[in-house]
Parts: sequence; structure tokens; C-alpha cells
Amino acid sequence: MNEEPIIIAGAGPAGLAAAITLATNGKEVIVHEAQPFVGARFDGDLQGLENWSRKVDILEQLATLGLSVDFRRHPAIFGLGFDAWRTEYIVSSKTPLFYTIERGPGEGSFDTALLNQAESLGVEVKFNSRLKNIPGPGILATGPKRADAIAVGYHFRTNAANGFWFVCDDELAPGGYSYVLVLDGIGTVKSCMFRDFKNEKVYVERTVTAFERLVGLEMRDRVPHAGFGNFTLRGSEQSGKHPIAGEQAGFQDTLWGFGIRYAVMSGVLAARSLLKNLDYDSLWKREFRSSIEVSVVNRAFYSMLGNRGYRWALRKLARGDNLHEHLSEIYRPSKLKRLLLPIANIRFKSLRDDETCCHENCECVFCRHCEESRT
Repeated sequence: MNEEPIIIAGAGPAGLAAAITLATNGKEVIVHEAQPFVGARFDGDLQGLENWSRKVDILEQLATLGLSVDFRRHPAIFGLGFDAWRTEYIVSSKTPLFYTIERGPGEGSFDTALLNQAESLGVEVKFNSRLKNIPGPGILATGPKRADAIAVGYHFRTNAANGFWFVCDDELAPGGYSYVLVLDGIGTVKSCMFRDFKNEKVYVERTVTAFERLVGLEMRDRVPHAGFGNFTLRGSEQSGKHPIAGEQAGFQDTLWGFGIRYAVMSGVLAARSLLKNLDYDSLWKREFRSSIEVSVVNRAFYSMLGNRGYRWALRKLARGDNLHEHLSEIYRPSKLKRLLLPIANIRFKSLRDDETCCHENCECVFCRHCEESRT
């Protein structure tokens, strides 16, 4: 790699984590973001920074990776779950299951913390700048391109205390779950569904009604919001000479849809591959491929449960006072899960098209050169 500026497409967690890593090592970095500000597609959404899939706490991991932890958060150690019959399940953990964080351009948000750190290191971030190609060294991190799952609902203001609540019911969220997150006076209520997207409005209103009855949900200044996720795991996440990081690569927890941890990890690994001239595919496969494969098996199993199966799972997960240990076990690789993976891959087929390029040494940010040949 020569000393020309390294170009990054996308100012999400993956792109900014890559930029921070490169700038920390003395490289000139320019990030191009198509939207007018950081985290535009989230715009105040509350999400979970997952904390059970690895032994190290995510905040400690971020610090070890050299990334800022200067963002508002709430550790999720106690919550309430409900099944389709509205039976209540208390879930608790000695270790945070996840940290509720705010996404988007707001002060104290996760995205703003990474942006501030990147700019303090001299990274140039160009907003309203959509790249068509990167002829020199660069990283692709532009976000998901297909919807394998969608989360639809509202952002709102509330007097409720910080916490989380969820319902597992296919009548509210087909194949997924509905949830409420509250952080410092703001809240998010969503139906996270894995099928029947065309009826999303019906599921959202059912979700709101259910939480109004179950936990007394009250929303002020509610604003509609929707997001989507794409789950896939291919043999290579290299587009020509450029590593692909974050959700553009499909790095996401296939069971629940948590993806921020994979985004920052893959961004750092993509940067390291350029810094040290290492094979990017070898890096991400060694670091977290097995975890994503386990999540595919988990998703295939969950998709077969239905409401009665969800009730069975909730009964098991609500036992004891350390759900963190139960979830860690569910996500732990094993010989049985490796054997089940081919079957799980057949049952769960990502909706993402094959976006591989017909060109040698492609420089495109998001290539569709073979679109006509596939139709």
C-alpha cells in the first residue's frame, strides 16, 4: 500500500472504526458518506450493543480496539418478556446482556462518539458524498443492500424508567420479536419481523396495543421509523482489492439481528489488512465466522418454534438469575452445530442477491456489473 489517502465508503460503525484504526496508525483517511449526517438512517433509534457472544465485555473490547466508549448507554441486566398468551417472564443477568444505546447524529449517540474520535484524529469525513468507485486503497462499508428482516415502529419521548421489554408472538412479529427500549427519557417500540413484510403496519399497531396493555406504554411526540438488516455469509468479503466491512458484508447476528459488534470488529480488521498487507478474509473468518454460523443454526431452529415453542424457550431462559450464561451457551460453537449448519443454510436463505463482479480487480463501491447476465 502506498501513501495516498485511504478512502472509506460509509460513515457507519464499520467505516468509522476502520478510519479510527488507520488514523491511529498515521494514515491519511477520507470517509465518504452519502447521507447529510452520521447515522442518518437511524436518527435517534435505540438499539442493543450485544454483550453475550464473547467472553470479554463489549465496552472493554471497544477500548482494547482503540475505539471510543464516550456514549450514553444503559446496561440491560433486568427485563420483562411475554409470550403469545401474555404470560410474564422475568429475565435477569449478573452481567449485562446488552447495552442500550442511541444511534444517529444526536449528542451522546454511539455514531457521534465514533465520528468525534475519527475527526479528532484528523480523519476527513465528507457528507452528501456518494462514491462510484475507489481506484486506490479503500474499504467498503456502506450498509445493508437487502432486507432479510425489518424492524418497524416508532421513536418517542417518555417518562418511563430505563429498561427493556419484549414479546415473542408471531401475531405481532412473524418469526421475530417485538420490543420496547427506553434510555434517558426517549424510547423505541418496534416489531422485528422476518417474514410477511407487506403487512408491517398491522404488526406495528398490534405491537403498540400489546405494550400499552402489558406495561402501560405511553408515547409522546412519536415519530415513525423503520430499519432493515441483511444476513449472509459468503466465502469471501473482498470486492476486487477492497475489503467489505459491516452490514454491507452481511455480518450480522442471524437470530436476533444484532450487528454493531460485528460491524466495528470487521472495520478494525479491514483496516489492519491494509496496514499490514494481510488477507482480510482470513482475519474475519478466524475472528468471528464461527459465531455467525452458530447464529444461522439458531435462526433456523427459532423459525421452526412458533408461539408454543417460544413459550417453551422463554420458560427455559427465565430460569435463574444469569441469562447471560444461557445466551452465551446458545451462541457457543460445537460439533453438533457445525453438523447442523448445512441444513440451517438450506432452511434460512438470505434474500441478498449475489453481488460478485464480473470485472477483474473491481474498483466499484457497490457493483452490479453482472445484473443483466443473472436475469
